[in-house]
Amino acid sequence: MLPNRTHQYIGILNLILYFQWKWIGVMYFNNEVGERFVHEVLPIFMQKGICFDFIEAPTEINFFSEFETIRKKVIETSYLIGKSTANAVILHGEVQTIVPLRIWIEIPFYFDLPKINKVWIMTAEIDFASLPIQRNWDQSFINGALSISRLPKKVSGFHEFLQNRKLDTDQEDGFIGDFWQQAFMCSFPGLNLDESPENICTEENKLETLPMSVFEMRMNSHSYSIYNAVYAVAHALHDMDLSKFKHRVTRIKDLQKMHVIFNNTVGEEISFNKNGELAAGFDIINWITFPNETFNRVKVGRIDPQSLPTVEFTVHEDAQPVSLCNDNCYPGYSKIKKEGKPFCCYDCIPCPEGKISIVERNLCSPCLRDHYPNKFKDFCIPKSLTFLTFEDALGTGLASSALLLFCVTAGVLGIFIKHRDTPIVKANNRNLTYTLLISLLLSFLCALLFIGKPQKMTCLFRQTAFGIIFSVAVSSVLAKTITVILAFQATKPESTLRKWMGKRTATAIILFCFLIQATICTVWLTTFPPFPDFDVNSMAEEVILECNEGSVFMFYCLLGFMGFLSICSFTAAFFARKLPDSFNEAKFITFSMLVFCSVWISFVPTYLSTKGKNMVAVEIFSILASSTGLLGFIFFPKCYIIVLRPEMNRKEQLIKRRH
Repeated sequence: MLPNRTHQYIGILNLILYFQWKWIGVMYFNNEVGERFVHEVLPIFMQKGICFDFIEAPTEINFFSEFETIRKKVIETSYLIGKSTANAVILHGEVQTIVPLRIWIEIPFYFDLPKINKVWIMTAEIDFASLPIQRNWDQSFINGALSISRLPKKVSGFHEFLQNRKLDTDQEDGFIGDFWQQAFMCSFPGLNLDESPENICTEENKLETLPMSVFEMRMNSHSYSIYNAVYAVAHALHDMDLSKFKHRVTRIKDLQKMHVIFNNTVGEEISFNKNGELAAGFDIINWITFPNETFNRVKVGRIDPQSLPTVEFTVHEDAQPVSLCNDNCYPGYSKIKKEGKPFCCYDCIPCPEGKISIVERNLCSPCLRDHYPNKFKDFCIPKSLTFLTFEDALGTGLASSALLLFCVTAGVLGIFIKHRDTPIVKANNRNLTYTLLISLLLSFLCALLFIGKPQKMTCLFRQTAFGIIFSVAVSSVLAKTITVILAFQATKPESTLRKWMGKRTATAIILFCFLIQATICTVWLTTFPPFPDFDVNSMAEEVILECNEGSVFMFYCLLGFMGFLSICSFTAAFFARKLPDSFNEAKFITFSMLVFCSVWISFVPTYLSTKGKNMVAVEIFSILASSTGLLGFIFFPKCYIIVLRPEMNRKEQLIKRRH
């Protein structure tokens, strides 16, 4: 008269998954049904991610068991349940299984054992039962328990029937006498000569006065099954009597094969499937206890065979505890299995940089390329777009510096043009001086190409313009130094260097260096040109809009050739530094090239170690610093003499200084 056991097992599994109880215990009794449950059903639970702290079958205790053996086994079982970290325990058994359960729970109060406080999940066969000695025990152990059962509807007249049950009206009922003595803890007169008058069973004993732990005045699930079984047999016999097969049906097995469908007195349809099983579902029952030692069964869900394998629940989640081997990992952490423990047991480790995790999965997964994890690493935030702008404090400062230096250079150029016929200007090759100053003017303006939103045209020309302009500037310095050296050497008698004197040599040096750098830039632009690009990897919280250099090799070829020219200029100026001051400016060129080389040597590691818009700022600063070094050390001393000491800007003064 119970529905198929498979349905209740599926219901228990769905119930456990619903509350996310992944770490549970199992108590079962060592019989055929219990063994089948452990070996056939529990593996399905494990496939769904549930693991077990213990699966225990208590040793069966019978009349012939020794007291010390009973005591030891009961204590062992109680300790096993109490020390378990699983908060939910499946109890698989028969009607009286709750009797040993109460003993296990009571044991810790008499021995130094962990107290047992679990959520019990009971199968349909289990119902409330107790021994006479347990009638006054605390019933709160069952509060919050869940059972898979059939909650009966109220049968009309059943309560009144029990109220009218009296001892004198049931003298032919052999069962009622034994029950009456145990329930009311009394005896019949004559059976015990020492029995005191107050312990004599009388007609005044009423069933309704018994506590619920001894007797319930309402129909429970087993009573309801018996009630329906009697009606089912009655209907089957009635149908047999009316059918044409009445002479053929002679056994109960034959009755089961009959297609019996009827409505019982509470209006519930009772029918059986082709296997003779009750065609019905199960209710999910939540046990509630009250301070007056009564309890109630509340229907909180339903297992309908038509809705399997899913089950609909109406259980209040807040009222149920968690049952896990360990706490869930917080968002931002991932699971790592504990060695030697079931798969439900794990440690929690923080997600690495750039990854997040959520509670449902507890697996670290990377954010999209244009997103980054928040502080707690539980969701991704879109990265902000960034580049060096004129509005930034850094961009404003660099742009202002470039314009200021441009104006200063323009002023120096104006001074040299205005005083172009003075000896100090004529003595150092006016054309080279003008070329160098114009190159410095363009270099300061070139720095502005690196500020602002990268566009296709600015990306194409800013590095190539920087490379060509600086090559002209450095080659001009090299030409000035070589011109000075040739001029000094040509004054010696019988010198063969006289034919190299003149403007053609300086022009050839500048043109040769310009063509080499222009060739490098042309190859670069025609093969792997720079282009606007998004850098999503360098910065954790920003997407950098930058100019991708296209070919890094060509970029370093450009820098390498400029470095080669700088070293040549510095070397030549260093060896010419002691030549007479009236003929050359080698000392100032030496200092300027020392600054120039220092800036660009330190540029490479600094550029490679910075990210984002700071990389652009480093290159702009290097351009401004190196150009300022050339302008300051080569031209400021001359401007000082031209503007502030004009008496020193005379031919006689230069000849005097030469001697």
